[in-house]
Amino acid sequence: MPVAAQGINILRDTETEEMLKSYEQPLARAAGLDPNAVRTYLVSDDVVNAFVAEGQNVFMLSGIILYCKTPNELIGVMAHETGHMKAGHLIRGEIGMQKAMIPMLLSMVVGVAAAIAGAGEAGMVLMGLGQAVAQAQMTQFTEIQESTADQIGAQLLNATHQSPQGMYAMFQRMAAEEARRDIYYRPDPYASDHPSGQTRVAQLQDVVEASPYRDVKDSPQVTHTFEMVQAKLFGYIRPVQEVLDHYPPSNTSEVARYARAMAYLRKPDLQKALSEINSLIKDEPNNPYFYEVLGQIYLSMAHPAEAIPAYQKSVDLKPTAPQLRLALATAELATESPAFAPKALDNLKAASLVENDDVFTWYETAQAYSMMKNEPMANLSSAEAYYNGGAMMQAVVFATRARRDLTQGTADWERANDIVNAAAPQAAEQRRGG
Repeated sequence: MPVAAQGINILRDTETEEMLKSYEQPLARAAGLDPNAVRTYLVSDDVVNAFVAEGQNVFMLSGIILYCKTPNELIGVMAHETGHMKAGHLIRGEIGMQKAMIPMLLSMVVGVAAAIAGAGEAGMVLMGLGQAVAQAQMTQFTEIQESTADQIGAQLLNATHQSPQGMYAMFQRMAAEEARRDIYYRPDPYASDHPSGQTRVAQLQDVVEASPYRDVKDSPQVTHTFEMVQAKLFGYIRPVQEVLDHYPPSNTSEVARYARAMAYLRKPDLQKALSEINSLIKDEPNNPYFYEVLGQIYLSMAHPAEAIPAYQKSVDLKPTAPQLRLALATAELATESPAFAPKALDNLKAASLVENDDVFTWYETAQAYSMMKNEPMANLSSAEAYYNGGAMMQAVVFATRARRDLTQGTADWERANDIVNAAAPQAAEQRRGG
């Protein structure tokens, strides 16, 4: 419950999201779910945990990604969470998040601009939620549900020809840590909704031993991606000095340089951050995520013009990634040059084709239209931002302004009208509640 007590912080990072997606999609397919309907989110929190909400939304805490020793262990965690979705625990138990809360969880309007433009977060947009929202979104499961999810997860791993050994090894390690804690503190077994570590290990042992894929290992490429993501998260989340102590300059491995690049970006130390990331680009000149970090280093150090070529390279290498498009557009708009506004708008439109509910994308779209002196479309984009952020009263105000000035019957006028019609009842409810 620490996450519930402190709020949920969502991190947006294309590299991490792509890795998690590559783990989840085969599992979802094997579970009979639509893999494109399953959304996976990264939560900034040191707690070793993961959960699902509103049926098909998986939330992975950074603590569990850093805790896992192999990709197979992390895949085992995701198989467990997919087991919950396949069993429909949240749907039948009515303890999932309200559907309307998902967009609010994903992004907030105010403050995100500063986070991207000046906080040095390497493409990860940190969005915090208050205690009340977090508590409404966190869920707990009964012991039976947890055990069922373990068993289904192991079945999904077998169905996708992956070893359940990672899931077993992680539960075994957690059980040993739990036993050591119990020497000093004996928790009430009836106060927990999760089965004890020893129970989970015992329940999974026979399944693992019977699996024909027990000895399947992670490929070198999968392992490399996992280790790089871990290093990136470690460098971003942990205190800077801890990162530098864990990955001293004498360690010249790729993972160490990646972690240090993130730490120097946050310190901030422009020259050292550039040195580390440029050394990685030299080793892997076709890695889009290295160019993304390079762009963020320049942008966070208030050099948006220098950030544009780096972000453009990341987009050229991975043109369908909406967050890379968004980052490039942000750098273009940060120059405050109207000449860049049309280019930024093109990138924002491309991002919206993939993620049309991202608040910050709509916020930046409004800025682009404003720089182009197109106030009706700026108002419509602001309405989209507020609507997707759950601020219905503001959505109605801006959509009404847009509808007044747009040509009646056009697609944009129709969209403004739709927002007014959809948001007005919710705005009235918010007024009554406020």
